[in-house]
Amino acid sequence: MALTGSALITGSLLIAQPATAATTTTDFTTTCRASATINVTKTPAASVTVSAPDTVAPGETFTFRMQTNAQSFPDSDSGASTTNLSRLKNDFEIPANATFVSASIVPNTAVNLSGVAPSVIRVNDNGAADANGTLLRISGNNEVIGNGASNSTNSEGGILAPKLEKNIDGSNNGSGDSWFRLPAIDVTMVAGGSGTVQPKIRTGGAAGSFNNDKNFSTQLAKASFLGVQWAPTRCSPRNSEGAGLNAGANPLATIRIAVPDAATTTTLTVPDTAATGAAVELTAAVAPAGASGTVQFKDGGTNIGAAAPVNNGSASVSYAFGSSGAHSITAVYSGATGFASSTSEARTVTVTPPVVTTTTSVTVPPNATTGLAVDLVAAVSPAGATGTVQFKDGAANLGAPVPVAGGLATLSHPFITTGAHSITAVYSGGTGFGPSTSSARTVTVSEPMPDAVATTTTVSAPATAEVGTPVTISATVSPTPIDGTVQFRDGATNLGSPVLVSGGAASLSHTFARGGSHPITAVYSGGVGSLGSTATPVTVAVTASSLGTVTLLNVPGEAKAGQPVDLWASVFDLVDGVQVPDGGTVQFRDGGAPIGNPAPVVEGFAKVTHTFGATGAHSITATFNGMGAYTASNADAQGVNVTLASVADLATATELVLPGGGTPGTPVTLSARVVTPGAPHGTVQFFDGDKPLGAAVDLVDGRASLTHAFTGTGSHTIVAKYSGAAGFTESSSVADVLVIAEPGGTTGAGTGSLSFGS
Repeated sequence: MALTGSALITGSLLIAQPATAATTTTDFTTTCRASATINVTKTPAASVTVSAPDTVAPGETFTFRMQTNAQSFPDSDSGASTTNLSRLKNDFEIPANATFVSASIVPNTAVNLSGVAPSVIRVNDNGAADANGTLLRISGNNEVIGNGASNSTNSEGGILAPKLEKNIDGSNNGSGDSWFRLPAIDVTMVAGGSGTVQPKIRTGGAAGSFNNDKNFSTQLAKASFLGVQWAPTRCSPRNSEGAGLNAGANPLATIRIAVPDAATTTTLTVPDTAATGAAVELTAAVAPAGASGTVQFKDGGTNIGAAAPVNNGSASVSYAFGSSGAHSITAVYSGATGFASSTSEARTVTVTPPVVTTTTSVTVPPNATTGLAVDLVAAVSPAGATGTVQFKDGAANLGAPVPVAGGLATLSHPFITTGAHSITAVYSGGTGFGPSTSSARTVTVSEPMPDAVATTTTVSAPATAEVGTPVTISATVSPTPIDGTVQFRDGATNLGSPVLVSGGAASLSHTFARGGSHPITAVYSGGVGSLGSTATPVTVAVTASSLGTVTLLNVPGEAKAGQPVDLWASVFDLVDGVQVPDGGTVQFRDGGAPIGNPAPVVEGFAKVTHTFGATGAHSITATFNGMGAYTASNADAQGVNVTLASVADLATATELVLPGGGTPGTPVTLSARVVTPGAPHGTVQFFDGDKPLGAAVDLVDGRASLTHAFTGTGSHTIVAKYSGAAGFTESSSVADVLVIAEPGGTTGAGTGSLSFGS
């Protein structure tokens, strides 16, 4: 006899869900046996949709919703004409780790059902209603084919699915199949103390066996073939009769019982003071013990580097402040599994300019006579040091402190006592510079001999000189003294150290670095039997008839049409390798076309801000037009690839990494990394303050580096600017400080800094 079985729709039908719930659909295959004169086995696809919260707190009352997908049965099967399905039921297991409160039918979630209205009851393994049962059953008055309160395999009862050739939405489908869907149920429970809550269909014990009345889905098919035919049908989640249970027997959803995070406290430890560019340790202690996660240190609202991991309750970062002033530091603990986040109280670090180690040397004449002033000269390095020098004779101060100007301090001092005088120079220190004391130098002072004679000193120098060409400056003392020294001077500036007088003469080879009128004099210190004297100045007219120059171009390798970029040129003097003084102009060109008007040269640099209007490759050149003795020069051409800006361009961030410090004349490496989801190209230009360092550097694997030797000591504010490129926005790093000091001096530790492009 031909009988009909049930067929389940492939896929799932989404249902309305409780507020704040997540929806999970489990797809699987069922194997169903319709038992009659002729047994029929089918393996339709099935699914169950569960809407449930991801997490609940211990003791929290929560609700989850479950619904099987739509089912169908054909108009006929194996010659039998199907009449209807009745005694429909679905069984679900009540999950562990929670206390059952109630279950209810969700209104308006059933389709094409008649007979007894669906209800959900709590039953035991025998199918009897039981307040302590472990199962939830959707049925009509528990009228089922077996394992219920009113069982029958040959009479209609319970929930009925009539023969209706309708789609699930009620429209005619023309296929001959009749569609129906059992309702969803809302299950309310109280979460236990820990663990997970996992809803499942019924598969425990005999319910996991094939063709058993305890299977999660059973029904009674009625057909007409030579009379009424009944086919009780039982379905379990398996792929075939002989197969084991499949994914349908697994949890349909997982609701995690989240134990409340323990409260934490974060305590910040920082130094009260720090120097710009000098690394200090910032430390955060996180309690209670066992907390993991990270700590983000902040300077005001700005992150200090990356978040630091918490190890054994502590996190720390080494950081060099880039600017002076009061910095408000906090530590923000991220929280972790079982631990709540927390933020420390703010602590203030007062940041001052770095203190650079200095050296002081003193130059004195080896001999002097009482009552005759001689020059005591102190030289303080590094250049730029301010403050004063106190000259000392042994422990006694010689006069008042003398201001340091251009790295020198000079005291004209007459000794009043004879003998050996131990002279030192004590530098006071200044803003950013530490104090220092010279080694002692001896001046042997004697009384003028009774017949000491007055002397006359004359200085001779060429009337003219050329910048960069050495000349000889000479002094003659008469009558010829036995000893003593001559200090040559250019105005008030000493030229070198005192020169010993020999045969009444002293000379010095000197190279003028700048043109102009130079008043040259010579000061004789005096000696045994001879009084000191100062020569009448002579003037040397220093010219620079032709000083060669070299012009270097600094332009980005990439630019965006319609967006302004800076084009730089730097002009150097070939005599001493320094940048030319103010004056002169540079004309920038794009191919042969001038870019704006000639730009003035200031401190050796010229700059023009230019907006490219056309895309493509642009060849940029720069010509220094010359100034006075400085000859004109042309920079080598550099290419700029101009592309269109787009809203789809990927945002970039540029990170600057500096070394821990450096010394004058020793090359250091400045590095930058461009961070973006793609593979960026283009160039990075490094800047010292607002002046470019070298040429723009091409990115390789998102990184660029520049090796540069700084000539002087002090703090340098470094920035790295990424040019942007096709598909990428431009960006600049946060400024960071690099301290250049003499060997043995205090230097700052380099840090990483990051800023995002637009």
